[in-house]
Amino acid sequence: MTRPRPRAVLWDVGNVIVRWDPRALYAKIFKEPADLDRFLSHVCTLDWHVEHDRGVAFADNAAPLIARFPEYAAEIRAWDERFDEMLSRPIPETAAVIEALAARDTPQFALTNMPQSKWPGVQAISPKHFGLFRDAIVSGDEGVIKPDRRIYEIVLARTGLSAGDLLFIDDSAANIAAAEALGFHTHHFTDPARVRDAVEAHGLI
Repeated sequence: MTRPRPRAVLWDVGNVIVRWDPRALYAKIFKEPADLDRFLSHVCTLDWHVEHDRGVAFADNAAPLIARFPEYAAEIRAWDERFDEMLSRPIPETAAVIEALAARDTPQFALTNMPQSKWPGVQAISPKHFGLFRDAIVSGDEGVIKPDRRIYEIVLARTGLSAGDLLFIDDSAANIAAAEALGFHTHHFTDPARVRDAVEAHGLI
């Protein structure tokens, strides 16, 4: 039996709609590439940052790290204070697809692993595009992150849609696998140039 096509799109945000890269900030702080690499691999790591996505406050998460690395206190605090410098303008190919879907009145939603306090600033990067979403599920608000099953269940409850109604677009293979296990249509975002073809293949534009 042919599987029904999706009728709405669920977008990841970081590195799908806007670029997010801590190196964009810390390349300004560390002049030597080796120092930059060492800091991001041993001090402010992605494993450390994921606690912000779970809803832990920056000050609370930074305190034990600063106690361990007092020589990097200013650099650790910069993660919060200069977070916007890790972000870029919307990815043009994605922005164009968001606009094309909106022109067809296709429902669009966001699902992002992101600190709650940073979401308003991310939206402010492009109010035009983020304003086209009917809802956004932000991990920092929910206290749970992708690929945990619970956050996808929150999506279904909030949107009122079934998993089969949604095309989920994300750059993480683990997040995609979790969504597929629940019955979502998916596209693993690895190349911006391919996103329009993927959406077209699902009959949405």
